[in-house]
Amino acid sequence: MSAITQPRDENLQQRLTAAMAQVNRVLLGKPRQVKLAFACLIAGGHLLLEDVPGVGKTTLAHALAATFALDFQRVQFTSDLLPSDIIGVSVYERETGQFRFHPGPIFTGLLLADEINRASPKTQSALLEAMAENQVTVDGQTHALAQPFFVVATQNPLDLNGTFPLPDSQLDRFMLRLSLDYPDATAERALLTGSDRRDLLAQLTPQLDGAALLALHRQAQSITASTALLDYLQALLGASRRHGEIRVGLSPRAGLALLGAARAWALLNGRSHVLPEDIQALFVPLAAHRLLSARGGNGDALARQLLAEVAVD
Repeated sequence: MSAITQPRDENLQQRLTAAMAQVNRVLLGKPRQVKLAFACLIAGGHLLLEDVPGVGKTTLAHALAATFALDFQRVQFTSDLLPSDIIGVSVYERETGQFRFHPGPIFTGLLLADEINRASPKTQSALLEAMAENQVTVDGQTHALAQPFFVVATQNPLDLNGTFPLPDSQLDRFMLRLSLDYPDATAERALLTGSDRRDLLAQLTPQLDGAALLALHRQAQSITASTALLDYLQALLGASRRHGEIRVGLSPRAGLALLGAARAWALLNGRSHVLPEDIQALFVPLAAHRLLSARGGNGDALARQLLAEVAVD
């Protein structure tokens, strides 16, 4: 397999390693989830964190923003939240006789959509254009968002009171869905005996910035994916569409997202080419929330089943 076309920036790689180490010092005992979050951002995707309250979802979002020196806005989603509360609103100014657009919190580098499934589907869908096209349209006027722009959304399990399931079109805009889960005993003891997480967040220093993140994105895009690797990826996509337990399989857009995330994962592992192991590492967090079961099955289980059934040639 050929090397990446552009030279590897060793200083950038060292800063990336330092950035991951810094986030891991705040979010204890979750190195895999942190690495997946980094892969998502490097690939230019949006991240959905689904778990019970109190396991570090908001902490992870704050740590990512501070480590990448991204402007940060947090929106607490509630049942009475309106789309204009996120996007912004045009206000008539008597002095000029014109409407002036007042941007909402979506005009930032990293938007934390906290407890996104507590808002109505109408408000949830207000993020669709922003997540897909990096812009919003208000009163016929298009407004560009920041570069880079990321949404990190947190979601409570759907069996909790006062929640609305995200529409399938909204779920598809999230590259990865992660669960942090409870810490193990060692990590939890360190949490109990260590510094307050809010104090640690206040002490974080930028290790990278938006320009460096865009450079990492370009570097990841140039990582080689062989013909055999693409055959394996397509076999997974095809199997999801033919599987008897799956009503709606993975779309071509999901395939592009999987390839982009796998390239970012390879970059994080210091390689210039994608391996089947990279696809396998990303497949469940990328595919599970996109698979619609024919009989009410679990998306994670279906994704793992596909991995087990599709052989690597």
